[in-house]
Amino acid sequence: MAVELFHKNETLQMRKKLIAQSCRLFFSHDPVKIVRARGQYLYDENGTQYLDCISNVQHVGHSHPSITQVAGTQMDLLNTNTRFLHDNIVQYADRLAATLPKKLSVFYFVNSGSEANDLALRLARQYTQHQDVIVLDHAYHGHLTSLIDISPYKFRKLEGQKEWVHVAPLPDTYHGIYREDHPDPGQAYADTVKSLIEEAHKKGRMISSFFAESLPSVGGQIIFPAGYCKRVAEYVHEAGGVYVADEIQTGFGRVGSNFWAFQLEGEDFCPDIVTMGKPMGNGHPIACVVTSEEIAGAFTANGVEYFNTFGGNPVSCAIGLAVLDVIEKEDLRGNAVRVGGHLKQLLLHLQEKHLLIGDVRGVGLFIGMELVKDRESREPATEEAAHLVRRLKEDRIVMSTDGPWDSVIKFKPPMCFSMEDANRVVICIDQILREMEDVQKEDCGKS
Repeated sequence: MAVELFHKNETLQMRKKLIAQSCRLFFSHDPVKIVRARGQYLYDENGTQYLDCISNVQHVGHSHPSITQVAGTQMDLLNTNTRFLHDNIVQYADRLAATLPKKLSVFYFVNSGSEANDLALRLARQYTQHQDVIVLDHAYHGHLTSLIDISPYKFRKLEGQKEWVHVAPLPDTYHGIYREDHPDPGQAYADTVKSLIEEAHKKGRMISSFFAESLPSVGGQIIFPAGYCKRVAEYVHEAGGVYVADEIQTGFGRVGSNFWAFQLEGEDFCPDIVTMGKPMGNGHPIACVVTSEEIAGAFTANGVEYFNTFGGNPVSCAIGLAVLDVIEKEDLRGNAVRVGGHLKQLLLHLQEKHLLIGDVRGVGLFIGMELVKDRESREPATEEAAHLVRRLKEDRIVMSTDGPWDSVIKFKPPMCFSMEDANRVVICIDQILREMEDVQKEDCGKS
């Protein structure tokens, strides 16, 4: 039976009545009703096309035929849980293992990034027999209660910081306590983690883990200063803890040069636990935790079985395998290098023309453009960023903001994003910023 399509206003009214108001919409003042998508393009109920610059979940492109075909074929054949022996889960784990350091060889499949990070927390605590966790300021690791507790982005709006949570400064060399002119910001920021560990020990508390996105996203598309992760891992290991790399936003080749963002730190750096999610299934719910035999062994030794009803099912793993195939066949990592590099250069050229652009940072197709009211003070231009996003929507480009002050325009498009798409976005941004500057001059003239 065909699904009935409502008029946009009727859909909106029904959503307001039936769906919790805390589940927010993009462009809440005038939502876009999307009814289909393909590649990097979205289409509303009138057939109007929008360029999607933010859907990193649809990693290889919306409704990719290779993915949808595999999903339908496997669904028609079998879908059951992992207590039955099946090829898909082991083949998928083997393919993922080939992208990772040899140390990371034991996999747990789940359904979402939140489930993955919750399990990583359990693994770390079981292995170390310690409770406390170090996280970065402004971090977000998921919506479960356990993860709200280690997400300053959320808990500061709710019950506040638990005594077993320790918050390290975000290694932001643009706004942070150590900036781009510091001789070694990586070491300086790592030393703040060392100080947190020492303070915790003075209180008789022990560190189970350091949790961090390999490139903080909600924090504002941050690129870690060189050497930071290695030094932090050393300090955490000395304290008896483990390093957890959250790759849920950044994994699967988004940075281009590497399959995983943590690999930007160099071949001699390897986390103890890695979580992955969003792009794994190209929109299908699948996520994963990978760790070492030693840590997994400690988790098994507690005598409690780990079972996840849907995690690692044949359909999910078939889709995961298909995503890996598309990344390889379509050279999407290479595309991230080429198109991401081109986009970043275009934005840097815009920065030379528009004082509102304070910083452009990123790697591959993970890029942030920060707007500021004044380059000297670096005061975030939150309202201006929101205006830019609204105006881009009028030009049929879907964009959003991130960062502690929502002043960072974020670029995390499907990996099939093209040179032409990059050119189009930058031309529109240039024009809108010109309009904003003209209005500002008029206002100054009147005053």
